[in-house]
Amino acid sequence: MKAKSFVYGTWHEGATEGVSVANAITGEPICSVCSDGIDFAKVVRFGREVGGPALRAMTIHERAEMLKALGLKLLDNKKRFYDISQWTGATKADSWVDIEGGLGTMLSYSSIARRELGNEPFIVEDKALPLSADGSFVGQHILTPKPGVSVHINAFNFPCWGMLEKIAPSLIAGVPVIVKPATQSAYLTQAMVEDMVESGLLPDGSLQLICGSVGDLLDQLGEQDSVTFTGSASTGQMLKVHPNIVAHSIPFNMEADSLNCCILGETVSEDDPEFELFIKEVAREMMVKAGQKCTAIRRALVPRSKVDAVSEALKARLARVAMGDPSIEGVKMGPLIGKGQRDDVAAQVSTLCEQSDVLLGGNDAVLELVGDHCSQDAFYPPTVLLSKAPTEEGSVHSVEAFGPVCTLLPYDDVSQAVAIAALGKGSLVGSVVTNDASEASELVLKAAAYHGRMLILNRDNAKSSTGHGSPLAPLVHGGPGRAGGGEELGGVRAIKHYMQRTALQGSPTMLTAITREYTAGAEKTRTPVHPFRKYFDELQIGESLTTHRRTVTEADIVNFGCLSGDHFYAHFDEIAAKDSLFGQRVAHGYFVLSAAAGLFVDPAPGPVLANYGLENLRFIAPVAIGDTIQADITVKQKIKKTRRPDEERATGVVVWDVLVRNQNDETVAVYDIMTLVERQEG
Repeated sequence: MKAKSFVYGTWHEGATEGVSVANAITGEPICSVCSDGIDFAKVVRFGREVGGPALRAMTIHERAEMLKALGLKLLDNKKRFYDISQWTGATKADSWVDIEGGLGTMLSYSSIARRELGNEPFIVEDKALPLSADGSFVGQHILTPKPGVSVHINAFNFPCWGMLEKIAPSLIAGVPVIVKPATQSAYLTQAMVEDMVESGLLPDGSLQLICGSVGDLLDQLGEQDSVTFTGSASTGQMLKVHPNIVAHSIPFNMEADSLNCCILGETVSEDDPEFELFIKEVAREMMVKAGQKCTAIRRALVPRSKVDAVSEALKARLARVAMGDPSIEGVKMGPLIGKGQRDDVAAQVSTLCEQSDVLLGGNDAVLELVGDHCSQDAFYPPTVLLSKAPTEEGSVHSVEAFGPVCTLLPYDDVSQAVAIAALGKGSLVGSVVTNDASEASELVLKAAAYHGRMLILNRDNAKSSTGHGSPLAPLVHGGPGRAGGGEELGGVRAIKHYMQRTALQGSPTMLTAITREYTAGAEKTRTPVHPFRKYFDELQIGESLTTHRRTVTEADIVNFGCLSGDHFYAHFDEIAAKDSLFGQRVAHGYFVLSAAAGLFVDPAPGPVLANYGLENLRFIAPVAIGDTIQADITVKQKIKKTRRPDEERATGVVVWDVLVRNQNDETVAVYDIMTLVERQEG
């Protein structure tokens, strides 16, 4: 059997035998992996010329809805993926992280995009900035999809999650993807891509898969393309300086394996819950995926006085871990991905032992495996080492055994702990386990520059925490130095990574026409029909209403204060108000807000169904007794919502720019309100 690639709209089987891939548990062959015969220039053209235009024709919400439907479809087929995942040596818990964790990340991105971004093919990033005194020249940033492809080179340890967490933001950004999974586990990635293709939900050319070597793929890329890499630091650094990538300044995002650390606080006693949490977290990071995680804890920093207690507790917990066939009940840890990986880990442990002592496991440990069909070739025992020179540069701070291996590093005080952590020269994640807030603050603020993410773990969040090794869609995943210097995930940040940020300069009217969002100072349109009487489809950006006027009286202030319970001195105490920065009694800011609503709201039933929220409120100038206010309300943005099956009406969100002025034409308040407005179309 051969693993297949999916390129230029068809499945491709390698022209030669390729690399043989074995079942990690039994050692029996699964398939061969080969990409010979693929025209990589054609792959790139197909993505650019077929996939790109199809994605760019869709709005961001349409792309997000597409991914939601795809994620739900794949969840229906998850049993198939779990069955295949076992061949990689993954336990059910390991597979859950990879399969359902990956699909959960895809669904999270769908939700993030629909919740935080407008329903256009592009992103308006910020508010317009005045560039001239009279407001006729303004600037603003937009992000548009790059008319290229994104190439994703993934590691073997997460064949599903590694793909899904990259393709989700890229496809939402409107950029087609070319996925290159690691050879050792490409068959699982292929299985999921098969279901993606069969679903028919993705436009042609938006997703291509290369199982095997990438050949001259990187030579085919240009300035509108991008590359994201996950894997070893040495491989990433080699790819990053590929001549074509350098020549065309192709964005290269690198997320590399790193020597992540977990620090047990000095203030933690053996009787504290945090001591057990530390032991549990270190042990779990050694067991999950048999330690084959870029975020696994490689260095456990422990107060010198607690080294013996920690080592004994770790050995006791890990001694209970059953290794063997992951399909058997009770097995908590499977093999490494293959014999080659096992040999590599053994070699790295030998190097580490030059400066460390073996407390548990190691190359000479005798394995007791559960399961009759287990081959010992790929299994490696949980291994705990104790560094002899934790404060010195050496193998423990430069060599990573990518398996169930962790080294204890004693430290004497917080400053030394930070210095030891920094010797790793940058990591994806560091953890601090303590219940002392001042200790946590000192450790985090001094160590944060060396880590892309930091977990502060204690008794309060232990039950809800996702743990040291779990990157999450809303937060960045990456790190400085050895960790690659890049960022993945991070919510909207990841979507923007695949787009081009462009600064616009022009008149407010021109920027309004381009961004499809009203810019203050742009031309407005007025109609005899009140805008609250119009359906979503009928409203135009820049459509505006100037209200009638209202004079604020002392009775207004007194009545609002009694109704709200707000009797602040500036509203009620004549003497104190004179001594205040206002110089007189003034109306409540929220009264001005309420009065303005009374000026512009059309009270009769109509297409406006509900107030959806208020943002960017600023009170610019005080409103005194006797002042007269008037409001301007303008259609600023329209966001079409997808109608759900349980909704009676099709709707959209309209963002209104509201400006409240006084009798001197001075602005007293500005804000945006959002209303849910019925659509006429289905």
